[in-house]
Amino acid sequence: MALSFDLDEQVVKSLRDLNNKFSEVYAALKQTLPEDLESIHRYAKISMIGASTRIENALLTDSEVNWIDTILTQSGKVSDFKKYENTIKNKLSKDRERSIEEVAGCRSMLMLIYENNKDLVPLKEVDMRFLHHELLSPYKKAEHYAGQYKTQPNSVVEVNHESGSTRTVFKTADPGPITFTAMAELISWYNQEVNISPWPFAVSCEFVFRFLAIHPFQDGNGRLGRGLFLLSLLNCSVDVFEFVTRYLAIDRYIEKHKEEYYFSLNRCSNGIFRQNPEEYNIQYFLLFMIKVLQEALQGVSALKGKIQAEKNLSETAELVLKCFRDFPEIRLTTSKIIEETRLNRRTIIRNLNILVDGQLIQKYGEGAGTRYQLTF
Repeated sequence: MALSFDLDEQVVKSLRDLNNKFSEVYAALKQTLPEDLESIHRYAKISMIGASTRIENALLTDSEVNWIDTILTQSGKVSDFKKYENTIKNKLSKDRERSIEEVAGCRSMLMLIYENNKDLVPLKEVDMRFLHHELLSPYKKAEHYAGQYKTQPNSVVEVNHESGSTRTVFKTADPGPITFTAMAELISWYNQEVNISPWPFAVSCEFVFRFLAIHPFQDGNGRLGRGLFLLSLLNCSVDVFEFVTRYLAIDRYIEKHKEEYYFSLNRCSNGIFRQNPEEYNIQYFLLFMIKVLQEALQGVSALKGKIQAEKNLSETAELVLKCFRDFPEIRLTTSKIIEETRLNRRTIIRNLNILVDGQLIQKYGEGAGTRYQLTF
């Protein structure tokens, strides 16, 4: 068994360049303090959760996702959303309930992948179903289909809201035997090829593209597909990929190129599921993901800089920053920060300037209308 598409010289060169960049970042991270590595990982994890849900049109910012993660981490459990559900929804407003549930579910799925990835080798269908169940577990309406393959067609349809007309953008695999067979074949192919291919990154890309083309679950395929890509890299046979991936905010850069992401997926298939994967042009998705990973690797140095800026903060600056972390959903006035921290105005202004210069918060407006908000 092998990749279903050929790698030409230019693609091989791009893969080699990617390998070299991974090696460079690996060397730099190996010189990083353990506590800083953990901070980089947490930044990456929060960005992954926020971006993956926003790609599917959720509304929460990374700063709000960070606040949710902080609340849920109190229990020490991977999944304890129900315990804090009312607190979170009351804080971040009722009109974003679905976004909050998507963030909680994506967080639960990704934490399982980060913490238990070695238990998912070789990958089994029951593992994939379990990850899907975790992804949708906070969404009450999904109880009857979470972790189950689709029973109804779920082709991607574009609606013209002016005329009411519809257009099928992507015709996915039919539910039933076709989906079951395609998934069994895909997982069998992946488990064999990922261990022998000289280009495991290309295997990861084909695996995820074919999963997305099948669209095996009724809902959540995009988020799960991106989670599976992360899982594949964390379990990569190339040591530098396995180590470095933990510190990459991959989905942040997919979100940055969201239109190109969907265009590359469509270009591979012309919008139609194929039972024979050799009929796809998966090299287009591979090239897109090489570009994404190159940018994610470059982003590691920015995360290191942000962490260093936080470490250099004074106690009063940390207190002001904590105030922003407690209110990620709003832009704060100087008066509100004084009220929350009990610091005097001059101290507040000085520390606000420090936080702005360190790109830890962002300033909006001038004069009496000035507001500040946490960045991530």
